[in-house]
Amino acid sequence: MLHTIKMTVNGELVKAEVFSQMRLLDFLREELDLIGAKEGCGKGECGACTVLVDGEPVNSCLMLAVEADGKEVLTVEGLGEGDRLDAIQQSIVDNSALQCGYCTPGIVMSAKGLLLRNTNPTRDEVVEAISGNLCRCTGYARVIDAIMQVSASSDSQDEGSER
Repeated sequence: MLHTIKMTVNGELVKAEVFSQMRLLDFLREELDLIGAKEGCGKGECGACTVLVDGEPVNSCLMLAVEADGKEVLTVEGLGEGDRLDAIQQSIVDNSALQCGYCTPGIVMSAKGLLLRNTNPTRDEVVEAISGNLCRCTGYARVIDAIMQVSASSDSQDEGSER
């Protein structure tokens, strides 16, 4: 059965017709050509397909496109401005916190979701936030350091604006 859906994806209104069983992951990749979210396991266990839906991290392989109707979806392609990376993306690069890169977009989106809710997370909160993202290259230590660095830099910017 076909459904007409409308959602905001990376700040742009999208209207489309989708079949009932189409996953959000497939809609983003196949219909919108947004390929940052990857299919790893297809079971919600690896986090490679993580996107933000209304600001919350979601495994897009487990969500139907029709469930995103009326919602705001943010993918890794929607971060940053022009050629400038988002602070999390830049920190991942600066800290050499990626190896093969397959898991990186999902980790970045999980971190983004955390930092939208909590600009000053503890290390344990960062670990918890990315616990649904598997990295087979075992790059977690640098990833956590990179996320903590973004948190620390936002703290110093906040303090500077209060002076």
